[in-house]
Formats: sequence, C-alpha cells, structure tokens
Amino acid sequence: MSPVRPYKNLDLCVDDLIKRVGPVINLGIPLGLGKPVRFVNALYQRAKRDPNVQLHIQTAISLEKPGGTSKLERKFLGPFVERVFGDVPELDYVTDLRRKQLPANIRVSEFFFKAGDFLNDPVQQQNYVCSNYTYAVRDLIDNGVNVVAQMVAKREIDGKTWYSLSCNPDLALDMMPLLRDQAAQGRAVAVIGEVNRQLPFMVNDAMVPADNFDMIIDSVKLDYPLFSVPNMAISPAEHLIGLYASTLIRDGGTLQIGIGSLGSALVYSTILRHTNNALYRRICADLDIESRFPVVTKVGDQTSFEQGLYGCSEMLVDGFMHLYRAGVLKRQVYSDYRLQRLINEGRIREQVNGAVLDELVREGIIAERLRGKDVQFLIRHGIFKETVEYKGGCLMTGDHTLGVDLGVAEVRCAIETHCLGSHLRGGIVLHGGFYLGPRDFYQMLHDLREDERQKFCMTSVNFINHLYDHRFGDQKLKQAQRREGRFVNSAMMVTLNGGAVSDGLADGRVVSGVGGQYNFVAMAQELPGGRSIVTLKSTRVHKGRPVSNILFNYGHVTIPRHLRDIFVTEYGIADVRGKSDQEVYIALIKIADSRFQDELLAQAKAAGKVAKDYQLPDSARHNTPERVQAIVRKYAAQGLFPAFPFGCEFTEEELILAKALKRLKQKTANPVSLARALWEAIRIRQTPDSLRPLLQRMGLEDPQGVREQLEQRLLLAELRGSR
Repeated sequence: MSPVRPYKNLDLCVDDLIKRVGPVINLGIPLGLGKPVRFVNALYQRAKRDPNVQLHIQTAISLEKPGGTSKLERKFLGPFVERVFGDVPELDYVTDLRRKQLPANIRVSEFFFKAGDFLNDPVQQQNYVCSNYTYAVRDLIDNGVNVVAQMVAKREIDGKTWYSLSCNPDLALDMMPLLRDQAAQGRAVAVIGEVNRQLPFMVNDAMVPADNFDMIIDSVKLDYPLFSVPNMAISPAEHLIGLYASTLIRDGGTLQIGIGSLGSALVYSTILRHTNNALYRRICADLDIESRFPVVTKVGDQTSFEQGLYGCSEMLVDGFMHLYRAGVLKRQVYSDYRLQRLINEGRIREQVNGAVLDELVREGIIAERLRGKDVQFLIRHGIFKETVEYKGGCLMTGDHTLGVDLGVAEVRCAIETHCLGSHLRGGIVLHGGFYLGPRDFYQMLHDLREDERQKFCMTSVNFINHLYDHRFGDQKLKQAQRREGRFVNSAMMVTLNGGAVSDGLADGRVVSGVGGQYNFVAMAQELPGGRSIVTLKSTRVHKGRPVSNILFNYGHVTIPRHLRDIFVTEYGIADVRGKSDQEVYIALIKIADSRFQDELLAQAKAAGKVAKDYQLPDSARHNTPERVQAIVRKYAAQGLFPAFPFGCEFTEEELILAKALKRLKQKTANPVSLARALWEAIRIRQTPDSLRPLLQRMGLEDPQGVREQLEQRLLLAELRGSR
C-alpha cells in the first residue's frame, strides 16, 4: 500500500472521501473522547449544505460542554465552562440535536448515551441501538458502516511513522480488519485518522502503522485541547460505599472499575488501605465490618498490597493512575500462559535468577539443552539479555561463546553470569479499552516514562470483556491473568430478588446503555475466585422527596437476578450469590435505608418471599443519612474522606454555589418545598456582605426585573440557610 498523503485541508478531505465511497456515508466514530471533531464537523456541515449526502453517524457517548437546564444553572456554569472547556471544539451534530435542528438527510444512532443526556429526546430514544459493548463492532458492520474515523496520536520511531489509537482502540482494532476484508471484496470503504498532538501516545496494541489508514488529517493548526471530565465531589454516602467495597479486594488480584464518584471513592479507600494500613484497619474495626459482613473474611482482605493489583477494565479511569502512583497497581501479567501460571504459583518471580531456568526446564517449556526457539523465548521474556544470540549450536554474547547444556555445571554457571537479564520483560499492569477523564489525568499519561508506558496496554474491548472467544485472546491465559477478579460496577436501582437496573427506566426510556456491565458480571461468575460487586446509593431525591433505590420490583432490569452476587450501599454489604430467595430479600433489606425497610419487608412477606414471622434485627434498623454523616464527619476531622481527594477544578466560591443550587433545584421540584422556599425568599430584606461575592459570581449583585430579583432572593435564602 502506498504511503498516505496527509490532508491539511478538511474540505478537500471530505471531497475525496465522497469521491471514494459515494454520497451515502455510514460513519462509525469512537465512544467518548476519540471522536475526530474537526473532520466530523466538516463532514456534517457538508451534509447540511448538500441534501444529496446521506449521513448516518453511529457512535456512543457524544460529549458536550455542560450547559445547565435553568437560567441559574447557566449563570453558574458559564465562567466555569469557559475556564475548563474554553478551547475545546463542540460537535456540531450534538448542538443541532439539542436544538431539534438535525437535517432530514442526517441521522445519529448511539449504543450508549452519556448518562441521562437524551432521556427526554424522543428522536434519540428511537434511534438508540441496544448492544453489549462486545457486540458493537458486529452491529456497526451489520448496520452498514463504510467509513471509520478516529482521533489518533503520532510519533516517529526509528525513522518510521507510527500512529496510536490511544484513547479508543476498543472497537477500532476489530473494525479495521473487517473493513479491509470488505475492501478486498470490492466495497468502497475508508479508514480515517485525525492527528491531535495533545493526545497521549499509548503503545503496545494501540500502535498501528500508517498503512492502517486510507486518509490522514494532520496539521498543527487543527490540534485542539482534549475534552475533559472534571472530578465530581464524593459524598459521605459514596465514601462509605467505597470503604466497604475496598475490603472485598484481594491482594494479588484483579480490579475493574467504572467512571464516576463511586469509582473514585473505591480508589480513595483502596489507596488509604495501602498507604496507611493501620489507620484503615482501625476504621474497619470501628465500623465492625468483618463481624457484620462475613463475606469480607471469605473473599476480601484488609492488608496492604504487597503483590499489588492488575487492572483489567474496559475504561482506563484516572483512578487507576492514582492507584499506580500509590504503588497499588503493580501486579504484572504476561502474554504466555505457561509463564503466567508459574508466576501465579509463586514458582518464579519477576526478578530473574538461575532458578527460573530450572522451573522452565521442569515444566518442559524449554529443553535442558537449549535450542534456538528456547533462546528466542528466553530473550522475548527478558530472562536472557537482548544481546544474546544463538548461532551454530552455541550462545554468543559480547566476546563470550558459551555452551547450551544447562545440565553441565560449568556451562550453567557461565550462562547465569553472562546471559541472564534482571527482570521479566513485557509485563502489563493494566489492559484498557478506552479512556476519558480530567485534564490532569491526560497529563499523567503524557508524563509516563517509556518503561512505564509499556506497562499500560490499550487494546480491543473484546479482549477485556470477552472471556471465551478465541479470536480475542487465549481463554486459559485470561483466566490465569485475572485471578481473584473484582469487577465493580454501579447501578441506579436494585430489586429485592437481585436484579440490577443500570441503563434504563421502566417506561422503556434509555438513560445510558448496557456497555460492558453484563460482560463483567457474567465473567465474575465464570472466573475461579471472581466476584461481581454492584454499588449504589440506597436513596435518591425525586421531585424533592427521598425515594429508595432498593425496590421490591421494577419494570426493567439490566442484570438479571440469576447473576446476582455482591451488592454494596452506604449501609453495608449484601452477599447474595447462591443464596435462597428469602436470604437474598433479607440481605438487601438490611442494607436499605431504614425509612423504607418496613415497606420493603411488608411487600416481601405479602409475596411469600419472606416468612410472615421474620423480624428485621435491631442492628439493621439504624440505616439513616444522619448516621452516615456522623461516621464520615468523625474521620473528616482527621483529614480523611475529603470531597475531592484527587483534585478539583471548581473554586471555593463555585463549590458553595454548586451545593446551594443543588438544594434549591431539589426544593423547587416539589410544590410544598417550593412554597416554603418562596416564603423564605420574600422575607429577605438585605444581603450580608459575606455573600456579595457569591452573588457577583452569579451576575446577580444587581438583579434586573422581577425574575432575577426572585432568583437572587431564592439563592440568598439557600446560601444563608447553609451558612
């Protein structure tokens, strides 16, 4: 294939694309960060101008800057968005979707929504494609994708140009060969890369040569800052959920987590466990975790991480980098099953010595009299130095010519002296499919030393999420790598029979998507020692009132009850795998908010799922938000469980305003609390000097008109009340 000529002009690239594939374009672009925004916008604008172009955009998680749903929210977010997202380009098709201005010749389908973004958009609800992450490539191909475009990083290595799929090899690694097969059969297709120098260059599987692309867009003038997702506050309830979940992780095990404050809470407590184990154990003892929840002793651990963890997660979240920096994410896995098994059994270690050779001979992995293929194996895995050569039945290294018979003492001694490396080579601490996170996370990836970068392998989501399909990795190897797997995912709601509601509502509307959650939950059931941990807050506020997230039943589930395993709320842990229905119902009621326990228990008894004479023990009757606040407040006084342990992009003023606006939004959603809020607002006669800077930040220091005056007073009342 001839070298790809880089495009610096987007319109010319679009012209040539239409000449290549025709005016009917089914465009597949990555989930989340990896969308080539400049190219997509140029193609979208061409389709808007030319109705002969039929454009179908197929993707997931179309990112957009936060905008707010009310005038107050927009006033609050305006300066923050300008500061954090100022130079990040918007996706034009998302802007038009919001305005209900998508042209008739353009359609957008997603298999995963940014949570809640299109909940009330009938068009996008109708165009949603329900697909497991592992089936997304198949479905995209079946739905006619003929163009794939992606943002990529670029490097010159030893005089050759390499590109990195970086943040999104998840689907591209499997999609590109399929499109190549179609091209070989005469179908017009195109693979397009848009270079962005601000994108971290990830190596291993994410590196691809230039001939993987039909068209490359490459101009410094087209570079732009990456879309970031700022850290959100971790609430007291979330911190307790993270603490409980951290006790279920085994040293030397495997970890998968998702994005969001619940994942960050788990990371925080896991780091605390490692860096200040005595304090961590004292907190666990204070909360009597082991005796209240026997599953902790059964499957968990409270020790520091001597062996460390290996990450296997479809999403590389920033929390993994914090775990890496803290010395928790350090267990390396290797690409050879035989080697991995010996490591798991403790028969060899990452540090190379002569005993490694004995174990390899004992297992028949290498012959006692070394052959060429044995030497290649030893060099590939770092057991021999790269300078060692096998020539004419001898080993050559530097000025030394050595024999190959390990059974001869003199030969063996010479080999150990001149040939052995220091550490195994090729170890991976994390396999990930895509990444997305805050700005400092991207900088952490940029700043990795080259030897560290080699330990992170961005790869196909099918390798990560799929256990059995031989096309995506050896099953035995995956099982050996993923020992003591803990797959931690969040849910919106859970039913008493153990079904998890994570992606949609009972009326059929989609909140987000299935993604890979089902795969990880099922994998936990299949892997020896694996466990699925579903985390959720026990309540939420709906129309100004608290409602339970643990329900008797619900009209939609994402994870069926036959895959029920471990559930964690701020009130504790429910271990329900293999338990009878009555045991499951009771265990979940025990970790529900006490305001809803009686109703849940009555429903369970009425359905005959719990014995009529069963009484909930008093020890489970104190599940209240006040108790959660008191527990976290006690440790917060010691500097623990901060709201933003991994940095915050909000100013102090913005944090105060954000809390006030959140409470005000909850109050105004309920007629009774709205009336109270209005009564408090109209009684305000003057503005305290201490609150004037906050009003100035909101542009309400001098309100214009009745509406702004009311907004000012409502906000003042909330700020005064919170102070």
